[in-house]
Amino acid sequence: MNRQKILNWLRAARPQTLAAALVPVMTGSALAFSDGLFRWDTSLVALFCAFGIQIGTNFANDYFDFIKGADTPDRIGFERATSAGLIQPKQMLRAVILVMLVSFVAGLYLVWIGGWIILVVGLLSLLFGILYTGGPYPLGYNGLGDIFVFIFFGLVAVTATYYVNALQWSSDSLIASIPIGALCVNILVVNNLRDVEQDKISGKRTLGVLLGENWLKSEYILMAGFAYLAPLVMYYFYGYTATIFLPVLSLPFAALLIRQVLFNEDKRLLNKTLERTSQLMILYGVLFAAGILL
Repeated sequence: MNRQKILNWLRAARPQTLAAALVPVMTGSALAFSDGLFRWDTSLVALFCAFGIQIGTNFANDYFDFIKGADTPDRIGFERATSAGLIQPKQMLRAVILVMLVSFVAGLYLVWIGGWIILVVGLLSLLFGILYTGGPYPLGYNGLGDIFVFIFFGLVAVTATYYVNALQWSSDSLIASIPIGALCVNILVVNNLRDVEQDKISGKRTLGVLLGENWLKSEYILMAGFAYLAPLVMYYFYGYTATIFLPVLSLPFAALLIRQVLFNEDKRLLNKTLERTSQLMILYGVLFAAGILL
């Protein structure tokens, strides 16, 4: 495989979205560490599986959006490898199967440690990663993408990471998963706000198409609000020290992004806003994990 083909596959993996895989595992692991229950082996395998499922989902989106005709010539988002002819559809489909299969096999170690409940979590994560844009009723085409992202990249990812470390569930991990899920949703919100006109044409019924751009802008603010209220809840109701407020240091960055979302005039500029929303999630996640550990 030559250098250009490698670059094509790297772009198709959409590294600008991988914060959605990294930060939930980092948060769940930090909680386990603070409880004296951290395990390097399960945390690293969980991270590997999270990256695999995220990349597999991105490949599936690339493939199914092309098959369904959603990637039109008017697309202003990041280049899609299949629709651009950089990767053949059959190759992309094989990549989806391969990446998901490797993630499943790696996840069997977590099943061995955590039992049947982790098998259920893993299978559902793989299944819904495909059903996001594939299948007879794709979630992302019917206004359910935001719910899917919040549940699987927030609630499930954080609490399951904690579980494979501690072998017990934690109400703390459930509360901590809310800001992570909310920031993941905001990555999708920017994506949908950018693509709302193209999605209308292609028949992709995101919340932006169903409820309008103002809804997406309000949703972005609401999700950011959840993110910055969560440390307050953990401080007053779960006994965390003032270090749990470290994520507030990222608030000016969040305010800048809210301004870009509210007052954008050129939808092409939202590509940069999407990347920066992902960067905000990483910054928030690092500060949040530090606040938990300290």
